[in-house]
Amino acid sequence: MHRGERARRPNVVMSVFMFLLVSALAGALAAGLALPMAGLAGVTANAAHDSVQYLPQDLKTAPLAQKSVMVAADGTTIATLYQKNRTPVSLKAISPIMLKAIVAIEDDRFYEHGALDAKGTLRALLRNKSSGGVQQGGSSITQQFVKLNLVNKANTPEEYQQATTDTYERKVAELRYAIAVEKELSKNEILNGYLNLAFFGDRSYGIDAAAMHYYGVHANKLNLPQAAMLAGLVKNPSGYDPIDKPAKAKARRDVVLRRMQELNIITATQAAAAIKTPVINPARVQNVPSGCANSRYPFYCDYVMAKLKANPSLGKTPDERENYVETAGLVIKTSLDPKIQAAAETSIKNHTKFGDQAVAAITMVEPGTGLVKAMAQSRTYGSKKGYTAYNFNVEKSYPGGFGGFQNGSTMKAFTIAAAIGKGVPTTYRINSPQQIDLSGKKFSTCNGTTSDDDYNPSNSTKTIADPSMVDAARASTNTYFLQLSEQIGLCPIATIASRLGMYDGQSLKPLEQVVSFTLGSAGSITPLMLSNAYATFAARGMYCTPQIVTAITVFKTSKAIPTPGPGCHRVLSPSVADGVNYVLHQVMQNGGTGAKVNFGKSDLAGKTGTIQFNHAVWFSGYSSRLAAAAVVGDADPPAQDLSKQVLNGKKIGDPSGSGTAGPIWETAMQLALHSLPTTKFVQPSDIIIRGNVKDLPYLKGMPPADAIAKLLSMGFQAEVAPAPVDSDAVAGTVAYTSPRQEDGAPAGAKITIFLSNGKDAPPPVTPPVTPPITPPVPPNTIKPTNCPPKFPFCPHR
Repeated sequence: MHRGERARRPNVVMSVFMFLLVSALAGALAAGLALPMAGLAGVTANAAHDSVQYLPQDLKTAPLAQKSVMVAADGTTIATLYQKNRTPVSLKAISPIMLKAIVAIEDDRFYEHGALDAKGTLRALLRNKSSGGVQQGGSSITQQFVKLNLVNKANTPEEYQQATTDTYERKVAELRYAIAVEKELSKNEILNGYLNLAFFGDRSYGIDAAAMHYYGVHANKLNLPQAAMLAGLVKNPSGYDPIDKPAKAKARRDVVLRRMQELNIITATQAAAAIKTPVINPARVQNVPSGCANSRYPFYCDYVMAKLKANPSLGKTPDERENYVETAGLVIKTSLDPKIQAAAETSIKNHTKFGDQAVAAITMVEPGTGLVKAMAQSRTYGSKKGYTAYNFNVEKSYPGGFGGFQNGSTMKAFTIAAAIGKGVPTTYRINSPQQIDLSGKKFSTCNGTTSDDDYNPSNSTKTIADPSMVDAARASTNTYFLQLSEQIGLCPIATIASRLGMYDGQSLKPLEQVVSFTLGSAGSITPLMLSNAYATFAARGMYCTPQIVTAITVFKTSKAIPTPGPGCHRVLSPSVADGVNYVLHQVMQNGGTGAKVNFGKSDLAGKTGTIQFNHAVWFSGYSSRLAAAAVVGDADPPAQDLSKQVLNGKKIGDPSGSGTAGPIWETAMQLALHSLPTTKFVQPSDIIIRGNVKDLPYLKGMPPADAIAKLLSMGFQAEVAPAPVDSDAVAGTVAYTSPRQEDGAPAGAKITIFLSNGKDAPPPVTPPVTPPITPPVPPNTIKPTNCPPKFPFCPHR
């Protein structure tokens, strides 16, 4: 034949006859010598040779893509994740009538022939030849099983097209594979695999997913009319869609029922009864939404997916890991506690309204485990106006992470921890004016020093002139903590913050060691970050990495897949953590900035925070059982002053940590801790509270000479301050000492005595004139008439 000349087609009947005869007598099918078949499609001998002679005989199957499920800590479903909604089942888990129905309509001689049903193939070839194309399939269930496997293996559009194009080359290739499959698998195994691979429409792959979707039952519960409908659906899932095209679906189902009657699988009576039943009950159709957008907890789900895509155990790249999660049939267990999540969501609902300008968010973490129990926010998940895809609780480590806000004075907790760690007692006092000039003041850092050329910070609340650490924490005295951080250095504070998981949620870099570090201007912090850090104080210094994913298992085999653990380790000594708890517990007591949101009998600790220009306010606090951080902020750049914004449908007016974010924290914690046993913090040692000190005597109101003598007798030094002070003590007597009597002082320390000017002393009281005392009258001189009648102790009786 000359190049370009079209090969003359042999007679179709003769070709088929010779193909079948040679195949039957010489085993040509197994040997791959089915070349005469190529003439039926007008393909070249070379093309047929490529399709058959060089095709591997063994069908290498790919794992079935099946749905994965993300579950909460109690096992309830958070989200279903899949590319194909499929749950593979064994043959025993499929109703016998379903097996009979699919065989009856697709390949009624399935258990009688080999890989090729010669009779069916001949019928199909003759019809296709007369029509000039492939109009009727003559494929056996085994051949269909091969085709479905090739489609399942296709990873590119080209591979998918190659596996589905209606050509004789593909048919020959499938037949070659089918011969090998019949040698390797039993008929039941082939049928089982086919039913798990088949597509039944509406994103349902495999018989069990289809049964659940259309009828709300598993495959082993399918009855006759249900089985017939599903068996008829396989041929053309969209054409016979029972939801959109119920009439066509019924007609197709009835064809299956009549065929089953013809084959004596069912009786005429059974067929007639089944034909009278509706195809489906639309009310019982169960959709299985896929992905986090359809989850009850979409923000949490998205964050879980971000963590899964970062897990190298699931693949080499984020795309590979995502594909594996959506196809491997995994059970992904998370830390979310539905009851605590409900508490967080209820709090958000009670304190915010849709359409608020400001956003609110809260995260709740279990101390000692790092389990992230809840995560809620005010803006709803979505792309419409007023909705958002940003998770305001987490860092910007993935596209949906917002990245946080500056955290204001909640950062003072780390300064307290660093100071106590360096031996500073909680009674340590610093003269803290309402405003202080720190311009040019050098603060030591881990890499040298830093300063601010023009920095004159002030206090937003009033406090006493020389507050202790506890006093300063209760009033959130900025000038105290700035001076304290200057004295101990920024490096110890930044180091502790870093060890407790604090970093910039926007850049994902370490916090910047700036002069105002202790006031929360070192970077953007997230509620997840801050709640977990405070949980470390509650756990007496044990830090745990926040746990979102707690376990990953393959559903079918229960094989565990490695996932990062909590990595709990000690970052603070118990005594230092106890000291922090002691100080922050005082913040919650009467007079403290957290007193408004204190509740219950359990010990609570917390800290307020307000950032510059009121762009965000915070409240973070904890008990021994649970820690939470709540923030209200402006998430729409450029950020505006919250006082002019709306929250819970009302103008905020005066934003504060205790009054704006605090109620969100309080409601969530109250609901979450409800009915749980009361817990108390461990009381810190006296050394932590007062340092290594001796008790000072009570000297108020004593003459200075007596006070000095008393102090000297106890081994202290003494001096009198030159200027008297306002006091309610009598003028010229002791008003107070520095250090204070309640704080104590180191042995041999110099004690400064401050004398009262008497300004606040009460006026002297003139003693009342005492009347002269009348001598008692002897008993025998009392006249009997002076005694009441029948008085038992009258002297004369």
